[in-house]
Amino acid sequence: MDFSSLGLSEKLVRATADQGYTSPSPIQEKAIPAVLSGQDVMAAAQTGTGKTAGFTLPLLQRLAETPRQGKGIRVLILTPTRELAAQVGASVELYSKYMPTTSAVVFGGVKINPQIAKLRRGVDVLVATPGRLMDLHQQGAVRFDGVETLVLDEADRMLDMGFIRDIRKILALLPAKRQNLLFSATFSGEIRKLAEGLLTNPVQVEVAARNATADRVEQSVYPVDQNQKSALLSQLVKHNDWQQVLVFTRTKHGANRLTQKLEKDGITAAAIHGNKSQGARTRALQDFKQGDIRVLVATDIAARGLDIKQLPQVVNFELPNVPEDYVHRIGRTGRAGESGHALSLVSADEGKLLAGIERLIRQELPRKTLAGFEPSVEITTRPKNGPRPGAGGRGRSGGGNGPGRGRGGNGGGQARSGGNAGNGQSRRPAGRRETA
Repeated sequence: MDFSSLGLSEKLVRATADQGYTSPSPIQEKAIPAVLSGQDVMAAAQTGTGKTAGFTLPLLQRLAETPRQGKGIRVLILTPTRELAAQVGASVELYSKYMPTTSAVVFGGVKINPQIAKLRRGVDVLVATPGRLMDLHQQGAVRFDGVETLVLDEADRMLDMGFIRDIRKILALLPAKRQNLLFSATFSGEIRKLAEGLLTNPVQVEVAARNATADRVEQSVYPVDQNQKSALLSQLVKHNDWQQVLVFTRTKHGANRLTQKLEKDGITAAAIHGNKSQGARTRALQDFKQGDIRVLVATDIAARGLDIKQLPQVVNFELPNVPEDYVHRIGRTGRAGESGHALSLVSADEGKLLAGIERLIRQELPRKTLAGFEPSVEITTRPKNGPRPGAGGRGRSGGGNGPGRGRGGNGGGQARSGGNAGNGQSRRPAGRRETA
């Protein structure tokens, strides 16, 4: 199958070919026809399988085929982080290179006046983070009366308790009649119920077992005492001669502390999180991609926006509080058909978090140890004589070689009126959201 057989124009097929893609991935095979039909879509697929192109390509096709219904932007794409907004915006530009479509990306942390100026010239597609979008609306720089399609990228994060207030405000401003697209790698039961309240008779698209991790990512757990984690990480980086590794911590301060410790151990490192200026975040990511630093230490803000070609290693220095975030974290490696490794440094007090992750992905992760770092307390993830976390079977990968962020440039409540996104609760602890 090629992209033209999915109903895409020659211009879009040529743009994808320019990026080295000739055949769609499984998520694109299913999502593109559904989006082209004009129906609401709820799509779930593992990270790195081309979800961005799964909605970008058909939306560009629809813009070319359908006349404008109002003024202002026609497609609104919301993302939880600045980095993800920039990536999606780059994809829109690349895939529309042979079309007259105009687009813009807006997010916080940078000057607002240039964004206002660009919006006032008029754009067809706007990629935005919720906070900056509301700022622009309050200044009269953006109109929503012409929005034909709303996309929530990384929809599970957009609908959690950290973002739902802004999302409700935005929904209330949008036209009642519109197409709604929700794309994500994971949907918890609570978020799925909330999301369905935003959609009308949606097409459900899934290309792998729900919340499954990719088979091409080799996963493992290193049990270790909490006070030995940083020393173990340094040893692993040096012993294995890792030249590029993305490390996740649970907090911003933890990311800063770990970065300082790695530097003291002679390992070049930088931190990226919500307290960093946008300039610092951009520089750190660029230095990491270019190989100027070996370790990039990040909070979960990076799990929804970093796309690094052939990233070989991801390390969970601390396990996330929400199991679904584990799937997004390790999805930074093993992208676009490549293989990758993801390992977690787990202390005894993280046993419940590990058990939650293993239940979600329906597999028990293999344990490894490094001489000199054996834990003094064993990790307990299940009751004595209880069932193994992965007893129900293992989900399979739905990967593919279609375009996505990789090489692309890099509740129930009011549905269409959008006045209320529902009162569903997610499992993400209240107040946990990091500034995007």
